[in-house]
Amino acid sequence: MKSYNRDNNKQREVHFVKVILNPDQEIVKTVREGLKRTGGYCPCRLERTEDTKCMCKEFKDQISDPNYEGFCHCMLYYKSLKD
Repeated sequence: MKSYNRDNNKQREVHFVKVILNPDQEIVKTVREGLKRTGGYCPCRLERTEDTKCMCKEFKDQISDPNYEGFCHCMLYYKSLKD
């Protein structure tokens, strides 16, 4: 899909990604409980920084890779290459 920047009408490529919750509800429940306990930070990491706030920087970077398919670090989210 192509879109246009309103400011200078340059054409650029836009990619849509499909990110879903893990279909394993037990994992989702466990991770969400951890997120509540840590104030929204990844419960799988000891470090509490903006980079580890859910949705973490690591997974955002993986999402931006058009060839990446897989789970985030804590397995809450899954990026699919299929529609």
